[in-house]
Amino acid sequence: MHGTPAGPTPPPPLPTDQLRFAMPPMHDSVEEERRHRKERLAGALRIFGRMGFEDGVSGHITARDPEYSDCFWVNPFGMPFSHVTVGDLVLANSEGQVIEGRYHVNQAAFTVHSQVHAARPDVVAVAHCHSVHGRALAALGELLDPITQESCAFYEDHALYDAYSGVAVDAAEGRRIAAALGSHKALVLRNHGLLTVGDSVDAAAWWFLSMERSCQVQLTARAAGRPVLIDHRMAVATREQLGGDLVAWINYQPMWQNIARSEPDLLS
Repeated sequence: MHGTPAGPTPPPPLPTDQLRFAMPPMHDSVEEERRHRKERLAGALRIFGRMGFEDGVSGHITARDPEYSDCFWVNPFGMPFSHVTVGDLVLANSEGQVIEGRYHVNQAAFTVHSQVHAARPDVVAVAHCHSVHGRALAALGELLDPITQESCAFYEDHALYDAYSGVAVDAAEGRRIAAALGSHKALVLRNHGLLTVGDSVDAAAWWFLSMERSCQVQLTARAAGRPVLIDHRMAVATREQLGGDLVAWINYQPMWQNIARSEPDLLS
Protein backbone atom coordinates (compact mmCIF):
# COMPACT_ATOMS: atom_id res chain seq x y z
CA MET A 1 0.00 0.00 0.00
CA HIS A 2 1.56 3.23 -1.13
CA GLY A 3 1.12 6.51 0.70
CA THR A 4 0.69 9.92 -0.83
CA PRO A 5 4.01 11.27 -2.08
CA ALA A 6 5.40 13.87 0.27
CA GLY A 7 5.23 17.39 -1.10
CA PRO A 8 7.42 20.34 -0.25
CA THR A 9 7.39 21.41 3.38
CA PRO A 10 5.21 24.53 3.83
CA PRO A 11 6.70 27.63 5.45
CA PRO A 12 6.37 27.82 9.25
CA PRO A 13 3.41 29.78 10.67
CA LEU A 14 3.98 33.47 11.27
CA PRO A 15 4.17 34.58 14.91
CA THR A 16 0.80 35.97 15.93
CA ASP A 17 2.39 39.25 17.03
CA GLN A 18 3.24 39.90 13.38
CA LEU A 19 -0.42 39.72 12.31
CA ARG A 20 -2.62 42.79 12.19
CA PHE A 21 -5.60 42.99 14.51
CA ALA A 22 -7.28 46.34 15.07
CA MET A 23 -7.97 47.44 18.62
CA PRO A 24 -9.29 50.76 19.95
CA PRO A 25 -6.51 53.34 19.72
CA MET A 26 -4.80 55.03 22.63
CA HIS A 27 -4.47 58.81 22.37
CA ASP A 28 -1.55 61.00 23.41
CA SER A 29 -3.59 64.17 23.82
CA VAL A 30 -7.15 65.33 24.32
CA GLU A 31 -6.99 67.08 20.94
CA GLU A 32 -6.10 63.80 19.24
CA GLU A 33 -8.92 61.98 21.01
CA ARG A 34 -11.40 64.72 20.11
CA ARG A 35 -10.40 64.52 16.45
CA HIS A 36 -10.79 60.72 16.53
CA ARG A 37 -14.29 60.89 18.03
CA LYS A 38 -15.36 63.50 15.50
CA GLU A 39 -14.07 61.44 12.58
CA ARG A 40 -15.91 58.35 13.82
CA LEU A 41 -19.07 60.41 14.40
CA ALA A 42 -19.06 61.82 10.87
CA GLY A 43 -18.41 58.33 9.50
CA ALA A 44 -21.23 56.77 11.55
CA LEU A 45 -23.68 59.40 10.32
CA ARG A 46 -22.76 58.64 6.72
CA ILE A 47 -23.17 54.92 7.31
CA PHE A 48 -26.60 55.54 8.84
CA GLY A 49 -27.45 57.56 5.77
CA ARG A 50 -26.42 54.66 3.52
CA MET A 51 -28.59 52.31 5.56
CA GLY A 52 -31.67 54.51 5.14
CA PHE A 53 -32.03 55.38 8.82
CA GLU A 54 -32.60 59.06 8.04
CA ASP A 55 -36.21 60.29 8.17
CA GLY A 56 -36.48 64.00 7.52
CA VAL A 57 -34.67 65.82 10.31
CA SER A 58 -35.12 62.92 12.75
CA GLY A 59 -32.11 60.88 13.80
CA HIS A 60 -29.03 61.80 15.78
CA ILE A 61 -25.77 60.50 17.12
CA THR A 62 -23.98 62.32 19.93
CA ALA A 63 -20.41 61.89 21.15
CA ARG A 64 -19.16 63.20 24.48
CA ASP A 65 -16.24 65.60 24.22
CA PRO A 66 -13.15 64.05 25.87
CA GLU A 67 -12.25 67.29 27.67
CA TYR A 68 -15.59 68.94 28.43
CA SER A 69 -17.52 65.93 29.68
CA ASP A 70 -20.87 67.74 29.77
CA CYS A 71 -20.59 68.89 26.14
CA PHE A 72 -21.40 66.76 23.12
CA TRP A 73 -20.66 66.67 19.40
CA VAL A 74 -23.75 66.14 17.25
CA ASN A 75 -24.86 66.26 13.63
CA PRO A 76 -26.06 69.65 12.33
CA PHE A 77 -29.81 70.17 12.26
CA GLY A 78 -31.26 69.68 8.79
CA MET A 79 -28.07 68.45 7.10
CA PRO A 80 -28.29 65.10 5.26
CA PHE A 81 -26.32 62.38 7.00
CA SER A 82 -24.55 61.61 3.73
CA HIS A 83 -23.12 65.14 3.55
CA VAL A 84 -21.76 65.48 7.08
CA THR A 85 -18.04 66.14 7.46
CA VAL A 86 -15.91 66.49 10.57
CA GLY A 87 -15.92 70.26 10.06
CA ASP A 88 -19.73 70.37 10.01
CA LEU A 89 -20.20 68.81 13.45
CA VAL A 90 -21.61 70.97 16.23
CA LEU A 91 -20.54 71.06 19.88
CA ALA A 92 -23.36 71.79 22.31
CA ASN A 93 -23.48 72.06 26.08
CA SER A 94 -25.85 70.08 28.28
CA GLU A 95 -28.58 72.67 27.69
CA GLY A 96 -28.37 72.23 23.94
CA GLN A 97 -26.71 75.60 23.39
CA VAL A 98 -24.16 75.63 20.55
CA ILE A 99 -20.66 76.53 21.71
CA GLU A 100 -18.80 75.52 18.55
CA GLY A 101 -20.04 75.15 14.99
CA ARG A 102 -22.13 76.91 12.36
CA TYR A 103 -25.48 75.15 12.65
CA HIS A 104 -28.44 74.69 14.95
CA VAL A 105 -29.04 71.55 17.03
CA ASN A 106 -32.28 69.56 17.02
CA GLN A 107 -33.46 70.51 20.51
CA ALA A 108 -36.01 67.70 20.89
CA ALA A 109 -33.39 65.09 20.20
CA PHE A 110 -30.68 66.73 22.21
CA THR A 111 -32.91 66.89 25.27
CA VAL A 112 -33.07 63.09 25.35
CA HIS A 113 -29.42 62.53 24.50
CA SER A 114 -28.11 64.98 27.11
CA GLN A 115 -30.13 63.28 29.85
CA VAL A 116 -28.86 59.84 28.83
CA HIS A 117 -25.29 61.15 28.85
CA ALA A 118 -25.85 62.75 32.26
CA ALA A 119 -27.23 59.52 33.74
CA ARG A 120 -24.51 57.35 32.18
CA PRO A 121 -21.02 58.86 32.62
CA ASP A 122 -19.61 55.60 31.18
CA VAL A 123 -21.30 56.31 27.85
CA VAL A 124 -19.35 58.13 25.14
CA ALA A 125 -21.95 57.96 22.36
CA VAL A 126 -25.74 57.72 21.99
CA ALA A 127 -27.48 56.78 18.74
CA HIS A 128 -31.16 57.21 17.95
CA CYS A 129 -32.88 57.09 14.56
CA HIS A 130 -36.35 56.38 13.22
CA SER A 131 -35.36 53.22 11.35
CA VAL A 132 -38.12 51.19 9.72
CA HIS A 133 -37.82 47.86 11.50
CA GLY A 134 -36.98 49.47 14.83
CA ARG A 135 -40.17 51.51 14.60
CA ALA A 136 -42.13 48.43 13.64
CA LEU A 137 -41.00 46.51 16.72
CA ALA A 138 -41.53 49.63 18.83
CA ALA A 139 -45.10 49.85 17.56
CA LEU A 140 -45.68 46.39 19.03
CA GLY A 141 -44.26 47.52 22.36
CA GLU A 142 -42.00 44.47 22.48
CA LEU A 143 -38.39 43.56 23.15
CA LEU A 144 -36.07 41.47 21.03
CA ASP A 145 -36.37 37.72 21.51
CA PRO A 146 -33.26 35.49 21.70
CA ILE A 147 -33.75 33.85 18.30
CA THR A 148 -30.36 34.47 16.67
CA GLN A 149 -26.75 34.86 17.72
CA GLU A 150 -26.98 38.59 17.07
CA SER A 151 -30.15 39.15 19.06
CA CYS A 152 -28.62 37.28 22.01
CA ALA A 153 -26.14 40.15 22.34
CA PHE A 154 -29.13 42.17 23.60
CA TYR A 155 -30.57 39.43 25.82
CA GLU A 156 -31.45 40.93 29.21
CA ASP A 157 -29.39 43.97 28.18
CA HIS A 158 -32.07 46.14 26.60
CA ALA A 159 -35.29 47.59 27.94
CA LEU A 160 -38.66 48.98 26.87
CA TYR A 161 -39.73 52.56 27.49
CA ASP A 162 -43.41 51.76 27.69
CA ALA A 163 -44.86 55.21 27.08
CA TYR A 164 -45.35 57.73 24.33
CA SER A 165 -45.96 61.41 24.98
CA GLY A 166 -45.24 62.98 21.61
CA VAL A 167 -42.00 64.67 20.63
CA ALA A 168 -39.68 64.75 23.65
CA VAL A 169 -38.90 68.40 24.29
CA ASP A 170 -38.39 68.65 28.05
CA ALA A 171 -35.70 67.41 30.40
CA ALA A 172 -38.17 65.45 32.53
CA GLU A 173 -39.07 63.23 29.58
CA GLY A 174 -35.37 62.77 28.85
CA ARG A 175 -34.76 61.71 32.44
CA ARG A 176 -37.58 59.15 32.25
CA ILE A 177 -36.06 57.69 29.11
CA ALA A 178 -32.62 57.57 30.74
CA ALA A 179 -34.12 55.84 33.78
CA ALA A 180 -35.77 53.23 31.55
CA LEU A 181 -32.45 52.58 29.83
CA GLY A 182 -30.76 52.07 33.19
CA SER A 183 -27.45 50.23 32.81
CA HIS A 184 -28.44 48.56 29.52
CA LYS A 185 -26.91 49.10 26.09
CA ALA A 186 -30.19 49.68 24.25
CA LEU A 187 -33.77 50.81 24.59
CA VAL A 188 -36.94 50.26 22.60
CA LEU A 189 -38.97 53.47 22.74
CA ARG A 190 -42.59 52.36 22.34
CA ASN A 191 -44.25 53.76 19.20
CA HIS A 192 -41.02 55.64 18.49
CA GLY A 193 -37.87 53.66 17.68
CA LEU A 194 -34.53 52.46 19.01
CA LEU A 195 -31.78 54.03 21.10
CA THR A 196 -28.34 52.55 21.74
CA VAL A 197 -25.29 53.60 23.73
CA GLY A 198 -21.62 52.64 23.85
CA ASP A 199 -18.24 53.49 25.29
CA SER A 200 -17.21 54.63 21.80
CA VAL A 201 -18.96 56.00 18.74
CA ASP A 202 -18.12 52.73 17.00
CA ALA A 203 -19.84 50.63 19.67
CA ALA A 204 -22.99 52.75 19.86
CA ALA A 205 -23.28 52.75 16.06
CA TRP A 206 -22.73 49.00 15.82
CA TRP A 207 -25.36 48.27 18.46
CA PHE A 208 -27.88 50.37 16.55
CA LEU A 209 -27.06 48.64 13.26
CA SER A 210 -27.23 45.20 14.85
CA MET A 211 -30.41 45.96 16.76
CA GLU A 212 -32.18 47.24 13.65
CA ARG A 213 -31.23 44.06 11.79
CA SER A 214 -32.35 41.93 14.72
CA CYS A 215 -35.72 43.70 14.64
CA GLN A 216 -35.98 42.92 10.94
CA VAL A 217 -35.14 39.24 11.49
CA GLN A 218 -37.65 38.91 14.35
CA LEU A 219 -40.49 40.51 12.41
CA THR A 220 -39.70 38.44 9.31
CA ALA A 221 -39.45 35.18 11.25
CA ARG A 222 -42.71 35.85 13.08
CA ALA A 223 -44.47 36.63 9.80
CA ALA A 224 -43.29 33.28 8.41
CA GLY A 225 -44.08 31.14 11.43
CA ARG A 226 -43.28 30.65 15.09
CA PRO A 227 -39.63 31.46 15.94
CA VAL A 228 -37.77 28.98 18.16
CA LEU A 229 -36.26 30.70 21.19
CA ILE A 230 -32.70 30.05 22.30
CA ASP A 231 -32.82 28.85 25.90
CA HIS A 232 -31.85 31.16 28.76
CA ARG A 233 -28.50 29.51 29.54
CA MET A 234 -27.25 29.65 25.96
CA ALA A 235 -28.63 33.14 25.42
CA VAL A 236 -26.71 34.41 28.44
CA ALA A 237 -23.54 32.61 27.36
CA THR A 238 -23.81 34.10 23.87
CA ARG A 239 -24.36 37.58 25.30
CA GLU A 240 -21.27 37.19 27.46
CA GLN A 241 -19.26 36.34 24.33
CA LEU A 242 -20.69 38.92 21.95
CA GLY A 243 -22.41 41.61 24.01
CA GLY A 244 -19.48 43.77 25.12
CA ASP A 245 -18.56 47.14 23.66
CA LEU A 246 -15.12 45.89 22.61
CA VAL A 247 -16.73 43.19 20.46
CA ALA A 248 -19.05 45.84 19.03
CA TRP A 249 -16.05 48.04 18.21
CA ILE A 250 -14.31 45.17 16.43
CA ASN A 251 -17.44 44.25 14.46
CA TYR A 252 -17.82 47.85 13.32
CA GLN A 253 -14.34 48.26 11.84
CA PRO A 254 -15.10 46.89 8.34
CA MET A 255 -17.89 49.45 8.02
CA TRP A 256 -15.60 52.25 9.19
CA GLN A 257 -12.87 51.19 6.75
CA ASN A 258 -15.37 51.08 3.92
CA ILE A 259 -16.80 54.56 4.52
CA ALA A 260 -13.40 56.13 5.26
CA ARG A 261 -11.88 54.79 2.03
CA SER A 262 -14.86 55.33 -0.25
CA GLU A 263 -15.80 58.79 1.09
CA PRO A 264 -12.58 60.37 2.43
CA ASP A 265 -14.11 63.84 2.17
CA LEU A 266 -15.94 63.07 5.45
CA LEU A 267 -12.65 63.82 7.21
CA SER A 268 -12.55 67.42 5.99
